[in-house]
Amino acid sequence: MSYRAHCILDAHQKMPSAAVFGLLFILCVAGGGTARGQTSAPQKLPRAQQIDKDTEYLRDPVTGELRLAPKHSAAAGTAPPSTKSGGPVTIRAQVRLVEIGCSALGGDGAPLRNLALSDFQLHADGETQSLVHLDSSTEPAHIAQVIDASPSEFHSLDEMRAAARALGRQLSPRDEVAVVAFAGHPHILLPFSNDRKLLEASIGRVQVLRAVEETGSNIYGSVYLTAQRLFTGPRAPAGRKAILLLTDGQDSGLGLSWNPSSMLPVAGVNANRLTFEDVVRTLAGSGIEMFVISTENRPKGMTEAWLAAHSKVTLISEGSRKMEIPAYTAFLAELVRRAGGTLYFLRETGTLSEVYGRIAATLRTEYMLGFYPSASVDKSGWHLVTIGFSQSGEHLGAHPGARLDCRPSYYVPFSQ
Repeated sequence: MSYRAHCILDAHQKMPSAAVFGLLFILCVAGGGTARGQTSAPQKLPRAQQIDKDTEYLRDPVTGELRLAPKHSAAAGTAPPSTKSGGPVTIRAQVRLVEIGCSALGGDGAPLRNLALSDFQLHADGETQSLVHLDSSTEPAHIAQVIDASPSEFHSLDEMRAAARALGRQLSPRDEVAVVAFAGHPHILLPFSNDRKLLEASIGRVQVLRAVEETGSNIYGSVYLTAQRLFTGPRAPAGRKAILLLTDGQDSGLGLSWNPSSMLPVAGVNANRLTFEDVVRTLAGSGIEMFVISTENRPKGMTEAWLAAHSKVTLISEGSRKMEIPAYTAFLAELVRRAGGTLYFLRETGTLSEVYGRIAATLRTEYMLGFYPSASVDKSGWHLVTIGFSQSGEHLGAHPGARLDCRPSYYVPFSQ
């Protein structure tokens, strides 16, 4: 897993809040012009949708899985309709294609292109798996931008628009982008679309959302609902999937703390409450990578080397607390560690174009490896993944020092 950090502000500039960066972020990916192959006729911007309206969470008392349901579809604390009472319940996992995203880098850090399926080898829980699918960025990527739109003032709108048009051109015309903004509640401002004009038009909706005067910052609930609404179900997109989260990390929804138990589901009256574990299960189970952009300072001890050394252990620990890492930043890093992806800090050295250019380049050059888990690793729950270069690979001899950055695990949901 790779952690890269860049910045967009001069040292003498006043640092805007998360909402300002939220607007800037959506401007940056909007891009200019109509994608090649699209008609020139103007498209209508769909109506914004509050995606947590009239829904509730229900946790299966047998499997522990959380699901969305229409509000009042079942009494709180009762089993979902799929669980039959009065008899044994059979829990099984449905075999399905698991996709793992990887960035292949040469010794100089440049992306390696034109690799083949035979150049990779994959182990799940230590057992070799047969790779059956390779997408080398030929399929469109689906990117959901989740923007912290907590109330604040906007600045330099024209400059942001100009930067947006310049950067938007780095995305493939076939890549589809959705826009979700949140404060107390998440709103889909634009469903998946490759129409760059619609993306730019959706900017105004961030301003409309601010006028609602919502309180709170429901970060992890918004990520969870975005994953459920846009990336799961019968019409879920295939191939490369990513959520780009822009926030300061100060969540008001889950009640997270340095106590690791705050991340896990609990029994009793709070059984149906969303938890951090539910969020990462959904991301890892759907193969969604997280590109998290923090508007806070990088903690002094949270270096790239430190993150790499802790890639296989939780960052919510007494050690992190003693290093004076803010808990809200540690949870953002833990989200990236569990789901796979990259953590950025906007206050560090760099430029706006460089930040989003690197994200676009990662998505363009990433390999998506697919396999059907063997019976022994097709069990419900978490599974560790190790991906390396194959000794029999035909394309690696000219790339000494090559390495892979891949997400470290996947999750198999329970099914009835």
